[in-house]
Amino acid sequence: VIGSLRNRLREITPMHMSPEIRIQQVQQCISIALKCLEPESNKRPTSLDIVQSLNAVEPKCTSPGNLPSVIEKDMRNQNLHSQVNMNIFNIPKTISAVNGLNECANLFQWVTIAISSLKSQSNETQKERLQRDVCQLHSDLQCLTDTLLGMYNLIDRAEWRIHDHYVAELLSRLKHAVYDAEDLLDEFRWYEKKVSVQGNAISVEPVIKFFQSVTQGCFNKVIAIQKRLNNLSKQLEKQGLLPAIPKFDKSSRPETSFFSIEAKMIGRDEEKKKLIMLLGVPTNKSSGPSGCKRKRRVSSSTSNQVCATIDSNEATIVSVRVLPIVGIGGVGKTTLAYDICNNSKVKGHFDLIIWICVSDDFDVKRFTKEAIEQTSGKVLENGNLNSLQLALANSVNKKRFLTVLDDMWNENEQHWKHFCAPFKNALQGSMMLVTTRSPKVADVVRTMDPFPLEGLKDDVFRKFFKFCVFGPNSSNIDPQLEQIGEKILKLRGSPLAAKTLGRLLGMSLELAHWDRSLKSQLWELQQKETDILPALRLSYMYLPLYLKRCFSFCAVYPKDYIFKKEDLVEIWVAEGLVEHHPNISLHHTGGQYFEELAHLSFFQKYPRSHKKYVIHDLMHDMAQLVSKDECFIVKEKNDLPKIPQNVRHLSVLKGGDVQCSDLLKHDMAQHRKLLTLFCHLSLKSETDNTVMEKWCNELLCMRVMVCSIAKWGLPGSISNMKLLRYLQILHSSLCKSLPSEFCCLYNMQIFYAVTWQIDDIPSGFGMLINLQKFESRTCRFHHRHIHSVDVRESASATDKGQRGQFRIVDYNGESLPSCTHPQNLEQIHS
Repeated sequence: VIGSLRNRLREITPMHMSPEIRIQQVQQCISIALKCLEPESNKRPTSLDIVQSLNAVEPKCTSPGNLPSVIEKDMRNQNLHSQVNMNIFNIPKTISAVNGLNECANLFQWVTIAISSLKSQSNETQKERLQRDVCQLHSDLQCLTDTLLGMYNLIDRAEWRIHDHYVAELLSRLKHAVYDAEDLLDEFRWYEKKVSVQGNAISVEPVIKFFQSVTQGCFNKVIAIQKRLNNLSKQLEKQGLLPAIPKFDKSSRPETSFFSIEAKMIGRDEEKKKLIMLLGVPTNKSSGPSGCKRKRRVSSSTSNQVCATIDSNEATIVSVRVLPIVGIGGVGKTTLAYDICNNSKVKGHFDLIIWICVSDDFDVKRFTKEAIEQTSGKVLENGNLNSLQLALANSVNKKRFLTVLDDMWNENEQHWKHFCAPFKNALQGSMMLVTTRSPKVADVVRTMDPFPLEGLKDDVFRKFFKFCVFGPNSSNIDPQLEQIGEKILKLRGSPLAAKTLGRLLGMSLELAHWDRSLKSQLWELQQKETDILPALRLSYMYLPLYLKRCFSFCAVYPKDYIFKKEDLVEIWVAEGLVEHHPNISLHHTGGQYFEELAHLSFFQKYPRSHKKYVIHDLMHDMAQLVSKDECFIVKEKNDLPKIPQNVRHLSVLKGGDVQCSDLLKHDMAQHRKLLTLFCHLSLKSETDNTVMEKWCNELLCMRVMVCSIAKWGLPGSISNMKLLRYLQILHSSLCKSLPSEFCCLYNMQIFYAVTWQIDDIPSGFGMLINLQKFESRTCRFHHRHIHSVDVRESASATDKGQRGQFRIVDYNGESLPSCTHPQNLEQIHS
């Protein structure tokens, strides 16, 4: 092994150094690693022992490539002035073997060794104190990383109590504290990437200065954020957020029955007719499904259900057919089920009609008790599940029944089978009707194709909306109110939305009240827990946290925005919203997220393209409701003062009266925690160039930016956006070169500039170790096989064995970066 290593080192080691030095370094690292595996702790080396052992094999080099630097450290009001004399080969690259699992371990090991290597007038005590400070910072950072895992879980649980205003306020603060923690951790990770990319060619000075900016004497940013998280989590836990299976609050999900509270159902005649037919109810009143007449007798019971005497020629079945009705919240599934159960033909066809309000608590024992009460009139307080199911089986034996399970959320197939067990030996024609928002639930329970329930048709919806606002006497309506009402009607047919707005508008028939409602977003209007957006929010609450984060992010896009799955997934990945799984591409995982949200109707297929999607207007309103402190859209100039100070995702739309000069006047520095900026305004003038400069100097937490650039191109200050992972340039620039500072964006994953002719790519472009796509008018670079590259990883794509594809079209530059050399590419085209 050593012989093979010696041959390889001869090829890569500069002539002024002997490969034997490197071999000694490797052997020392192996020795240290073996000592660290000692079972007895007193035999394992301390951190100081490790540092001293590594220093013992440092090369004494006088290479002209040595980089002098000055470290300034404020320590008990003394200034430590140190000169660093370090070469790219001075520090072993295997330091990660010492502690590879900790947060930013490579960075902190590198700094610790660099401090011990200082050639300065400072004494060893000062160096040791500085090393202890660095070790303590590393420990604090690891503690913060560990705490974040618990905070994500707490956020998920707190979402279920978001209707409580105090919990909602604490939750908002907790989310912002988590964002701040993620920003700080990502900045440390950027410095770790810098060390990985540039090796020991970099000075330790800027890293120490960054550490100093975090600690700032008595104030430590890491500890401060940790305290915020601890304090907020304690306050939230006091609100009863104990570890438990989340359930809907009864106030937000009232119990239902088949006695409808609606005076009349409007506009569902066709759907009702089809469903009654699917339930097997004959049009001929005198016949059963087999055409045989049946003798009936009525028995009295508290449930007023009908019991029957069955002719011997009527067959029984061993399993009941199940018909799901599927649709988004507020579309009218429960109301339609009410109307079907109270239909005279349906009542005449079934001997028993059982109604069970399921909600999110799938309690088989409770359902069984309720079914027994409705079939026999007996109220059972006690009894084990076995005896209860025997009683239910006897109650439905050789009877034709219709069981309605309203508002079902549980997707567990075993729970469902357990509930269905007593419904055997029933009369042929017995049915179950299940209403649900979830296509997954429908797939679990169905024995027939699900019945999709869409919104009301426009003319029917208009009639129903008028009824909700004005009641039955809607003949003498103020024409101005009617005109405003027409503009508000863009609710895509949801009866519950019509009721919600009808109630809000009906509170006052004054023109000013209606005009205010028109100019307000639906999510901004005060609503009861049973109104449309709180009702839709229940669907959101039932999502796992990773899908909640991805969907709520979409509130930064305007209504009717047309999504492409691949484009949105790239942005989700850049935002850090996609969870890392070993051996699975982040983009593949993000694609699964999208498919799952689409399957749950959070995205809908765009009518004219099977590859494009839209979000239903009401679902978009709901997304804005749950992310109102994090996402904001600027449409007009007067929207600028309304931007929340701690906004994280911001869109500036064109088409209104907003100009770039308005953005310059608006102090964007107050939104310095911004992670996402979609600015669709054109940047052409010198003023517009100033806007970009300000953004680059003030918005230092940016992860995703989509914007135009002025004719001067990207400013060199773009390097300040260390955390930037996704950049899309909308319009071309007269400048045909990228600034060399662009190559410091080690986090960059996606760079789109398809209208920009870039003829000069900096030689350091290969330092963009996480770059997966780069597209300009003249160049295109893609990794064809993107493996699992986490946003915090620092290994380059080629180090992972990936091969890229590079295309050149009319490129006028003199050279190309090393990442485009043939050995690093699968294909090259020109």
